[in-house]
Amino acid sequence: MTRAAQRSGGSARPSVWLEDGARHGGRGGGQPSGLDRERITEAAVRLLDAEGLDKFSMRRLAAELNVTAMSVYWYVDTKDDLLELALDTAYDGLTLPAPDADEDWRDQLRALAGEYRAMLVRHPWLSPLAGRFLDIGPRSLSFSGAVQQVIRRTGLPEHGISGALSAVFQFVYGYGTIESHFHARVATTGMTPDEYHRHAMTEVARWPGAAGVIEESTKVMQARGGDTVEEMLERDFAFALDLLVAGIEVMVARSRG
Repeated sequence: MTRAAQRSGGSARPSVWLEDGARHGGRGGGQPSGLDRERITEAAVRLLDAEGLDKFSMRRLAAELNVTAMSVYWYVDTKDDLLELALDTAYDGLTLPAPDADEDWRDQLRALAGEYRAMLVRHPWLSPLAGRFLDIGPRSLSFSGAVQQVIRRTGLPEHGISGALSAVFQFVYGYGTIESHFHARVATTGMTPDEYHRHAMTEVARWPGAAGVIEESTKVMQARGGDTVEEMLERDFAFALDLLVAGIEVMVARSRG
């Protein structure tokens, strides 16, 4: 697969991490002064956080950096390459357990799930890119390695590790994605999350066909507790994780029975 084929759409696009440029950080000597791939990627992340994926462009990024678009292309061949670099940079700063940490796997799993959820909420553009690219950058692989290490400590048989990873982190991916969409939608209204939630519930309740569902939903929300949207989100996330942890425990016991 060649770069020309990539641009023409004539073949499947490889990962930027499989290209020599990802290792060397640019095209060689003579680069425009004041720029490097790290600075460009960090600016891309800031811009994506502020304006979203739909509005992101290389021209807009160049303006943010006060350079020409061609200067940016000296360090990255395509917009997709830069987005893949930004995707990996988003993992920077996640707290991972030390390889020799003497901590219960349940606590480590909950902590890693919380880190992943927070990252998805902090960077709403991340979830669509995670499904679009291979996501094999060094930071992402470090996170994946930590997760695998914790799952292995559960005592699950080898053939059950992949399923456990999917159960926990695909749940977190879905939960964090929906949560990030909720906050993005709220931000466009000028309301607080609690105001938006009350407004939405009031509006939906006016539709006769939704009366029964809304009544049941209200009972469920009252039973789970939480006076604010944040509290409700935290309670649901924690309880769902407890269910998954309990499921892993059951499967470990079953494999030993």
